[in-house]
Amino acid sequence: MDKESFREFGYKFVDWVVDYLDGVEKYPVRPPVKPGEIRSQLPSKAPAQGESMETIFEDFKKIILPGITHWQHPSWFAYFPANNSPPSVLAEILTAGLGAQCMVWQTSPAAAELEERVMEWLRGMLGLPEGMAGVIQDTASTSTLCALLTAREKATGYFSNEKGLKDRLRVYASEEAHSSVEKGVKIAGLGRKNIRSIPTDSALAMDPQKLEDSVEEDKRKGLVPACVVATLGTTSSSAMDPMKPLGQIAHKHGLFFHVDAAYAGTAALLPEKKWMMEGIEFADSFVFNPHKWMLTNFDCSAHFIKDPEALIRTFEIHPEYLKTGVDAQVKNFRDWGIQLGRRFRALKLWFVLRFYGLEGIQEMVREHIRLAQMFKSWVEADERFELMAPVPLSLVCFRLHDGRSNQELEELNKKLLERINQTGKLLLTHTNLNGNYVLRMSIGSRTTEERHVWEAWKVIQEQAEKIV
Repeated sequence: MDKESFREFGYKFVDWVVDYLDGVEKYPVRPPVKPGEIRSQLPSKAPAQGESMETIFEDFKKIILPGITHWQHPSWFAYFPANNSPPSVLAEILTAGLGAQCMVWQTSPAAAELEERVMEWLRGMLGLPEGMAGVIQDTASTSTLCALLTAREKATGYFSNEKGLKDRLRVYASEEAHSSVEKGVKIAGLGRKNIRSIPTDSALAMDPQKLEDSVEEDKRKGLVPACVVATLGTTSSSAMDPMKPLGQIAHKHGLFFHVDAAYAGTAALLPEKKWMMEGIEFADSFVFNPHKWMLTNFDCSAHFIKDPEALIRTFEIHPEYLKTGVDAQVKNFRDWGIQLGRRFRALKLWFVLRFYGLEGIQEMVREHIRLAQMFKSWVEADERFELMAPVPLSLVCFRLHDGRSNQELEELNKKLLERINQTGKLLLTHTNLNGNYVLRMSIGSRTTEERHVWEAWKVIQEQAEKIV
């Protein structure tokens, strides 16, 4: 492709993205396609001869776009948000154009030093302890795995990296912890059977006394407690594990204490939500995702570590071809995680933080929390519906309840969820809380306004009327 053609289609693509983001509301949130429908429109073999960009772009619009679920839709109320924003998208264009591979300082000095600086900004914005150092991982799942591996090495005196595990190490997490904890335990070679799922209280948060009892019991059995994973903002209900008592227990018994705040961490930017960070001084590592609720498009996970040397000692490896003359003076982030090759993720985060500023991000988060409280009040005022969990942030868990048995209510709410989502006007997901099938209304899209939440509630009510 010559530079003029590149320029022509570059302008076309930017125009298309601008129009898409401006008009995304016109699309059904979930595409009305069946499994295999998109694949059937694609040739079974790659083309032998190159095709024109015009043809490729037309096929994108004709074949791919109709099969896209629109995460940037203002009526996206499923899972948690995965926001992008114009400054973040523009930064990604520059990142792609640079094509930098940022594995060590020498391969991209600006990338390494910008990452170091923006993580310092985030640490201050969140109120994390001064000594914590940050690194950008791809996802919170990776950050949690890095924490589990570091916990494994510290618990074994860095023996397991050399000779493998010889002890049964135990990991403790809430019954409501994210599935990435279980996956990380499996990948780290700790064994799924060595996770202790700690019961929760009436607010669905981890019970500190139950944690203490479990650690003591495992010690009596000759097992080795290694790590506690606390969650701020669980996926199912946004429950807040009490960091301070959990951290005190971890500190008392010499356990690594990891805090997963993938979704909820952004809320800690608000002075009125700083209560959720009480006890952060006990955390050995902390993760939250700017690519969820902080306007930075996927992927960008902020991982903070109290003892960077422990993390580096867990991951570092020094083949001759990666050694440089400045290694002793710089941070080589390849040693701070699993990957050797690293994208220039810090650039889009820098753009977002500078364009919106702390106050701009706070304004958006406050509005989403306000909208969630408004939706919660509507659920509580309608006798057909039942609130199923506290609402500390922007997730509301509820269900339709007309007095049937739990099993019948599960089928009723499954039917309601499918009917709601089939309208294409909004998208919800479900979970299970205390054995109950529950609908989740997650408010966090950058473009969501009060009218979108109100329209969603009307659809929910209309569909409920049709099945009760």
